[in-house]
Amino acid sequence: MRTRLTLPVALVAAISVAATACQSSNDDDAAGTDAKKTPSAASASADYNPTPYDRIKDGGTYTTVGTFDDQGNPFNVNATLTAARVWAWYNADAITYSPTGEVQYNPDYYSDVKVSVESGRQKVTITINPRAVFNDGTPIDWTAIRATWKANNGSDKGFAASSTDGYDQITSVEEGANAKQAVITFKGVNASWSSLFTTFLHPKAATAGNFNKAYVKKARPEWGAGPYTVGTWDDHSGNITFVRNPKWWGKKGKLDKRVYVNLESTAAVNAFKNGQLDYVSAVDSESLKQVKGLKGTEIRSGGSPFEYSLYFNTKSPVLADKAVRKALEESIDRSQIAKIQFQGLDYTEPLPGSAVLYSFQKGYEDNVASVLKYAPDEAKKALDAAGWKPGHDGVRVKDGKRLEVGYTLLGDDPLDKATAGAFAAMLKPVGVRLIIKKADEADFSNILSERKFDLFLSGNRSMDPFGARYLCDFYCSDRDSNITGAGSPALDKKIRATTNIADLSEQAKAANNVERTALQEYAFLPLFSGPSTYAVKKGLANVGATIFYNPLPETVGWEK
Repeated sequence: MRTRLTLPVALVAAISVAATACQSSNDDDAAGTDAKKTPSAASASADYNPTPYDRIKDGGTYTTVGTFDDQGNPFNVNATLTAARVWAWYNADAITYSPTGEVQYNPDYYSDVKVSVESGRQKVTITINPRAVFNDGTPIDWTAIRATWKANNGSDKGFAASSTDGYDQITSVEEGANAKQAVITFKGVNASWSSLFTTFLHPKAATAGNFNKAYVKKARPEWGAGPYTVGTWDDHSGNITFVRNPKWWGKKGKLDKRVYVNLESTAAVNAFKNGQLDYVSAVDSESLKQVKGLKGTEIRSGGSPFEYSLYFNTKSPVLADKAVRKALEESIDRSQIAKIQFQGLDYTEPLPGSAVLYSFQKGYEDNVASVLKYAPDEAKKALDAAGWKPGHDGVRVKDGKRLEVGYTLLGDDPLDKATAGAFAAMLKPVGVRLIIKKADEADFSNILSERKFDLFLSGNRSMDPFGARYLCDFYCSDRDSNITGAGSPALDKKIRATTNIADLSEQAKAANNVERTALQEYAFLPLFSGPSTYAVKKGLANVGATIFYNPLPETVGWEK
């Protein structure tokens, strides 16, 4: 699953874990404070105080900043990372991944999983724990798997699904030996099938109406399952409390309560300093400076699968011309944007070259560098050729219209303001006036779904290691998640062909080839990933920089 972010995240590096880098980086491709020391790949480290279940004490509260999202169904196209995180505390976490991406089945949900291939068709047989039950008493059985497939396979356009990829390769989900066994059959072979059923929907949630609307600013604990359930869900304050679920059949949750407090990022740092929060993200050098060295706390830092990119709305009249979009991309010095983001963090990374794979992953290639160079002089020539001539004040004009492009800025974060100012300064010399338009963070989902922007900086987080699977989410012209609106049916066909490749290495090669073509629409520009740095109270177990790993809720708590 890929989820869109609403706020920036930062980090550095700690306990090394195995990963493979496939590209070296020269000084021109460096992002950070010291290009000469830039590593060939972004950090692939994890730092989260991994602690066995029996070494965590019973009881206690874990409090962080957070709230519910407009759309709380993580399968919905309008959901963000916030929705996925909240969902995981009161719904099934049936499949997780290690920090480096190895599949981990949760026996409290899936007691057995078998994968076979017959006559070129993959069959996955999931045996569901006989004790597994939704909170409303409905047994968790094969119908939950079928409901999740039907809601996300694209056959019913009434479902606003985030991604149909993979689900649309399934030909059937049937009852196996009994109702507690689901047999999933694919058209061909899908090596990343596990990412489709990491969690699942209650069959009642799998109607188009409920899928799209039942979780809008609401929780549906009766359709959930797991060691915790909703204690309080405050519509006014935005605060959430999760408590132990008396209907849970597995290992008891170690915490008495998991609390989310709705605070702005600046207020969150102060709340941590005052002891009100147990964990806070250090998103920049200033926040890191404030939380570093506090008594009874520590910094946990490591790599993470985040990436922030600049999106170009191709449906906007001023950006409808590909030549203009390319000129803007050629005018942006990505290394300077990264330096602004990483200032004071003592962190460097190569500039990101792909939307779907990270530089620390096997199969990664720098696709951006193969189709784009920082070349403001070439940008000027291209704009001249496109009929945009410099005006009396330096802003280009064509057919009486000035080359003015909007940049939507959410909130008042100083780092975000500095980044917007840098974009404006880079575009001005080539004759483009950037108009910075401020918007409220609460409008995030609406801005994207209604495409109310020209340029917009946003991020994504990979919830699993199968990046090539998400190529269509970024680049398919008929996909709602492609907020740029770029692409074509011919390109869509090439993208979808990559999903039929069984071997992950071969799939990555094919995805890289197609992505190089997609990037030549010049509507999407990867900018930076950055570090994940967190300040936590000492003794907090299984929390921190985890890369692809999402610790099970029942394993989060305080060391004995």
